[in-house]
Amino acid sequence: MSDFDLVNYIKSERLIVDPIYRDTIRENGIDMRIGAEIRKILDSDIPFDPNIHQTEEWRYKKEEGLAFTIQPGERILCRTQEWIELPKDLLGFCSLRVTWALLGITIPPTIVDAGFKGTLTIEMINNGKFPVKFYYGDRFMHVVFAKTTSIVEKPYEGKYQGQVDVQPPIMDHQFRRN
Repeated sequence: MSDFDLVNYIKSERLIVDPIYRDTIRENGIDMRIGAEIRKILDSDIPFDPNIHQTEEWRYKKEEGLAFTIQPGERILCRTQEWIELPKDLLGFCSLRVTWALLGITIPPTIVDAGFKGTLTIEMINNGKFPVKFYYGDRFMHVVFAKTTSIVEKPYEGKYQGQVDVQPPIMDHQFRRN
């Protein structure tokens, strides 16, 4: 979708992005800013087993603040500052802004489903050779929106709907074999 389309979706409140800034809407998407909370992914020798009910909290250390540093080889979960609400005819593709990618930071492919409401939790990985510092409010990610050919019949209503904090994985034992 173009900036023209995005502005019209936002003005008509079909797409909610809050807060929205003057420099947020770009040529073909919307830039997102880092929120003030991260979760560092901790090392562990205990294997993750999706067939055993366990809380994921012990694998993540929550940190809050206006700045944080990702060390080489480190993986973190962060969240967007923005709350977004997608209508039933839009989905989003998340991509790291190129400046951060040139420093060695990556994010896995992430899709925001039609009907999603909440802040976005994103994994960031430092594949570079030096630490990289981020500040609250840095534009770090770009979301490109695509219009579906029709309204989805089953909009997103999953376990991450309405999240406001950095959300570690919520396992629902979907991987259990019969």
